[in-house]
Amino acid sequence: MAVTKSPSPISDIYTPTTIVSTTSSNATQTSPQSEDMEPSQTPTAIETKPALRYWKFYPVIPEVSDNVVEIYQRGLELGNDPHAYSKIGDCGSTPAWFLGDFDRGSDFYDLGDYQDLNTVVKIFQGSHGRTSLAARSGFNASSLFVTLWADRKLCDSDETPLLCEQRIHKPSFVFIMLGTNDIYHPEDFEPQMRNIIEFFLENGVIPILSTKADNEEGDHSINATIARLAYEYDIPLWNYWLAIQELPNHGLQEDGVHLTWGRNFFDDPNAMEKAWPIRNLTALQVLDKVWRKAAGVIQ
Repeated sequence: MAVTKSPSPISDIYTPTTIVSTTSSNATQTSPQSEDMEPSQTPTAIETKPALRYWKFYPVIPEVSDNVVEIYQRGLELGNDPHAYSKIGDCGSTPAWFLGDFDRGSDFYDLGDYQDLNTVVKIFQGSHGRTSLAARSGFNASSLFVTLWADRKLCDSDETPLLCEQRIHKPSFVFIMLGTNDIYHPEDFEPQMRNIIEFFLENGVIPILSTKADNEEGDHSINATIARLAYEYDIPLWNYWLAIQELPNHGLQEDGVHLTWGRNFFDDPNAMEKAWPIRNLTALQVLDKVWRKAAGVIQ
């Protein structure tokens, strides 16, 4: 399945998608709960392109277009590090939660049946455990453009967190994980996301957009916007929301916002009932797929 700019059968969009690579021996399938769809949302046979309002059915691990190859090559010409990625977001984008264990050694994670991810873990060593200068508790999309929030020890006086992170780390890939803290100023979310995406595209960095787990805004409009932007800019969409729908309470704690925690032991069935290990597993899978496409490891 692919969310691409070319026509695609509606049946492709609605087929339940695996949350893991097809090469993984214990791949499982998940699809949105039926009550999430209104009767009026039923697709018709006459539709000839991916219906953007059906973002809940977009695959967790996306198909990746040739556009990422062009972005990647431009970034290499600009001096980007082919072995580096950045994280953009709130406290959930910091290494204590997100991917940091993969720089701490094998005592802190076990890939289990996903040994094919060993390569991407090694390729990007140093980025997993690094604290991004554009990831901080409470950050929303607008925070990335406020010089006040830049680290004054590392950033120039006129630098924003976004510019500082790009200048210092020079990544070739970036996870953009925003939206939860944008519910208070929803009118700013889309224009600021466009600014973030276009900033990275201009700098030859492949943006990987992620849907969020919660629905604090009440109508999933932020996730719908994220999916639409990924489609419009022809960049990878990691549909993390879908990945955790079959977990207990959809992977959320009682507050309906924070993710349930488990260690990154992908061979532990109990851990894999928690949202954080699923987040880290699927993030590695997305990074692996995008990197392989961009670098020409796969066609």
